[in-house]
Amino acid sequence: MGRSLYLILGAALLVATPTSSTSQEGACDMPVPLRGAEIDDYAPIFLRCWDASGASELATRGWRVGEERMLLLVHPHTLQTRVARAACWRCAETSDAQESETRFMRAVEGSGKEPDTPKALVNMGLIHGDGGGSFLTGDLCPSSRPLDRSFLELVAKQGAGTPIALSISGGWMLKHAEDLDWLRNEIESGALAVSWVNHSYSHPFAKGRPKEQTFLLSAGVDIDAEILETEQLMLQNGLTPSVFFRFPGLVSDASLMQKLRERHLVALGADSWIALGPRPRPGSIMLVHPNGNEPAGLKIFTRLLQEGKVPKPLRPIEEAPR
Repeated sequence: MGRSLYLILGAALLVATPTSSTSQEGACDMPVPLRGAEIDDYAPIFLRCWDASGASELATRGWRVGEERMLLLVHPHTLQTRVARAACWRCAETSDAQESETRFMRAVEGSGKEPDTPKALVNMGLIHGDGGGSFLTGDLCPSSRPLDRSFLELVAKQGAGTPIALSISGGWMLKHAEDLDWLRNEIESGALAVSWVNHSYSHPFAKGRPKEQTFLLSAGVDIDAEILETEQLMLQNGLTPSVFFRFPGLVSDASLMQKLRERHLVALGADSWIALGPRPRPGSIMLVHPNGNEPAGLKIFTRLLQEGKVPKPLRPIEEAPR
């Protein structure tokens, strides 16, 4: 179904030309309200798109809200994502080869390099960022515990719009509506600048099983559903998916890594899981769990921050790939 939708949506967009009418231009400049919207025909696509001014971005997802077509756009150089109305863009099919020189495709391909083996892989993908400072990431795995708001308030005190990448699971979103409201308020107030990372929908985990038989390597897992259903839920909660995906437990294999590349996602690992070590260094991608499941990591990060041992500035995760 995804491929057929790709062809239908692609054909429609190839002939769509942004209109120059005042009303349409106004609509194109307006934010796209998706919170609570019913999303239909959600599917992966890969298009090169231009707006009326000639600015160009890449479209990696397409869907419909009522009769209106929507796109998830990725800036090919900054890696920033946004939601746009398809009617405001003129698009043509593209390919990985055609976009190989863009920073976006270099990030997708670079994070996907792995040994040619079916065995379980741990912490593959982008684990260390380019340049100085460091990159703070927090995982929101499914949890019955509340969001650690005091930790995020501490992060926000590092400066207006402090960047943090939050890896969010479908299971967490479904049970934490009030925490999501609080996070949206922090973003809208300018306290935090959040990049939303896909952390799978169900985040399966079987305690005691070897890593080859748990997380997304569990029997019967549909990786496409884990990716795409989470993105839809993010959009319906007013969150814009980033280009990043973090595997639950940081566990994957060659097949899963290949699927990420096909879906134009960047595998996000970490070289400083704060609760486990090692300590962060310049360029480190740091990992904590503000979902209530790993308070020890938050305490260690707080101490490192107070002792000046967290490399600064804290930087947006979109700056991490070369």
